Amino acid sequence: MARADLLLDLVQAERHGDRERFRALVEAVIAEERANQHHLLADRLSEVITTSGHGIARDEKSNAVRDLLHEVVPQRRLSDLDLALVPERTVSELIEEQKRADLLRSYGIEPRNRLLLSGPPGNGKTSVAEAIASELMLPFYVVRYEGIVSSFLGETAARLDSAFEFARTRRCVLFFDELDTIAKERADEHETGEIKRVVSTLLLQIDRLPAHVILVGATNHSELLDRAAWRRFQIRVDLEVPSRTRATKFLERLAARFGGDLGFTPRTLADKLAGASYAELEEFALDVRRRAVLALPEPNLRAIVQERLEHRRLQASE
Repeated sequence: MARADLLLDLVQAERHGDRERFRALVEAVIAEERANQHHLLADRLSEVITTSGHGIARDEKSNAVRDLLHEVVPQRRLSDLDLALVPERTVSELIEEQKRADLLRSYGIEPRNRLLLSGPPGNGKTSVAEAIASELMLPFYVVRYEGIVSSFLGETAARLDSAFEFARTRRCVLFFDELDTIAKERADEHETGEIKRVVSTLLLQIDRLPAHVILVGATNHSELLDRAAWRRFQIRVDLEVPSRTRATKFLERLAARFGGDLGFTPRTLADKLAGASYAELEEFALDVRRRAVLALPEPNLRAIVQERLEHRRLQASE
């Protein structure tokens, strides 16, 4: 059963004619009932609320939005990531606020639920979003741009609406990778009127997003984001290329995972792979391990590493 304070707020919103507040509270009730496995009640409530008066149920089963959202089973935990101190602390605070949301609400405060991750590719943006879902034991939905973006006028905004309508009535993490794809700066003279309408729709939907839905946006080019979209995120975290110290630590963990030896010491490898992202470091270690297995029974790890380093150098020079 929904919390008593939520039901009281619901009645008060209806008495005062505050339809937006009433709708948001109903969505919160639906999300809470679904989290408690009361799917029948959640579905019945969802059928009552329609999308923009067109009579389309807000919350059908997940397959209704399978072309718009891809549900991923989160595997990574926050402890699996090698984040710098500030990003790790910031993300941990978001998770704590969501876990203790009832305490915050008892003081009239909502937990923060909108996080923007920026930085070069391969440094953990998707992994952070996945870890948040994992720590909070929530469904993890990744927006599928191939399903959202359409060449037909107005269709992209309508599909974006549908994705948000689905997410609002359940506790979940909603992840927009490469957010700049649909949240480009509207002042750019090269952008069409259609993308400007899409950005406006996105801003409206973000504003309407209840606190029980955690929105995580990721971008490699934060300078391309519309300024209004950028401001919608309460928390903004930069995930940079690992320093020498962090790369060494990460390679130590990879070495332990792959049997304790990568041919050279982690510090030496960190120096030789200076400037590499976390993803590139992991792929390099996997590549070494793969070649070592194929060279059994007596692989020469140092020779394999040197050959892979040379291969990497040649690829970079092309």
